[in-house]
Amino acid sequence: MSGDVGAPRVLLVLPSTTYRAAAYLDAARSLGAEVVIATERDGAILGDPGANHLAVDFDDPGEAARKIATWAAGQPRFDAVAAVDDRGVLVASLAAQALGVAHNLPAAVAATTDKLAMREALARRGVPQPVFRRPLPGSPANVVEACRALGFPCVVKPTNLSGSRGVIRVDDARAAKDAARRVRAIVAETGCDPDSQILVERFVPGREIAVEAVLRHGNLQVLAVFDKPDPLDGPYFEETIYVTPSRLDLTTQDAATETLAAAVAAVGLTDGPVHGELRVEADQGAPVVIEIACRTIGGMCSRALSFGDGVTLEQVVLANALGGGGVESLPAAGGEGGGGPHAVRPAGTARSSASGVMMLPIPSSGTFTGLKGRKEALATPGITGLEVTLPAGRRVRSLPEGGTYLGFLFAAGRDPASVERALRVAHGRLDVGIDPG
Repeated sequence: MSGDVGAPRVLLVLPSTTYRAAAYLDAARSLGAEVVIATERDGAILGDPGANHLAVDFDDPGEAARKIATWAAGQPRFDAVAAVDDRGVLVASLAAQALGVAHNLPAAVAATTDKLAMREALARRGVPQPVFRRPLPGSPANVVEACRALGFPCVVKPTNLSGSRGVIRVDDARAAKDAARRVRAIVAETGCDPDSQILVERFVPGREIAVEAVLRHGNLQVLAVFDKPDPLDGPYFEETIYVTPSRLDLTTQDAATETLAAAVAAVGLTDGPVHGELRVEADQGAPVVIEIACRTIGGMCSRALSFGDGVTLEQVVLANALGGGGVESLPAAGGEGGGGPHAVRPAGTARSSASGVMMLPIPSSGTFTGLKGRKEALATPGITGLEVTLPAGRRVRSLPEGGTYLGFLFAAGRDPASVERALRVAHGRLDVGIDPG
């Protein structure tokens, strides 16, 4: 993409495996921005030969940032750096710091990618979260001891993985020992030392929600609150349905967003997108922070959102990074009160007031042979789209070893209940083929 004279310039830190490339490139075009892509290899991505490409090593963020800074020294100034997925957030932070544009401090970004560092940062500021321990070494015996000290039920998880991979609820000592062995094997697959990468938390019951927001110079602006209507009680934590607006009362939603604001401040995030996951306990206690990420909602889930006159989440993120008025111009939901959620319009609908997405789960491990019933699912009233992201013939693994989904199902409707119903009906019409051999 070649920009006009004076056009804003954006560096996108974009893993070649991301689902988000097209959405961010489209958003940049809509804002008239010139794009340079930092990715793992040279060459055009998604058939966009007009964009400049720079190959960097995401596994060495410091060297990647130095390479970007050296290359950029002979270029016009960049106005923003944006990461589109977890894998690129530290590279983006270091590169933005070197280029002198708005950014989160690298230490704050690193804390969002290490569950123990995040927990310790929140604990220092008294932000509500699960009680936790780090068994060192993370042997099965030490995990059992940590669970007993915290009190069952507990959750055993890796500190360095995302997408619910390796996250297991345990209700007794035997389950804790088995989970520890399983999580250790999953961590070892990543090339990390399992003795130092296991965390134990007390399980927090209640409803789980997700909050989408953006930060600009430390000011958090909430864009949407999603309900996760499927109970996430374990033993594994497979996320499926997200629906917005939330059906929680506004007082509870405000408490959740205030808790998220305290959490991002505790970690030290100041600029860019924020995806927060919180639980509202059954006894209506303070919302509890489960996760924070300095990125938007994962996969293709952002397609479930649009703002104002069809503005996408990616446009909001890039406009915010460029210091424009895209975020401030969003219409506030419910009248006055600048800190509350903002009006969300389901993508592709003019008369709907709710939207949602279902991440299609992998029911079992094996070889994905195909998905039947697509036509019937798409014919379900309220369904607005279906994207299958895995090709037939691909080996897949279910949770907790796996960390991917088959695809994404989208819906819009008059209210959250009708959206949830449409997603469940459509999913029931799909037949996922898995060959266990």
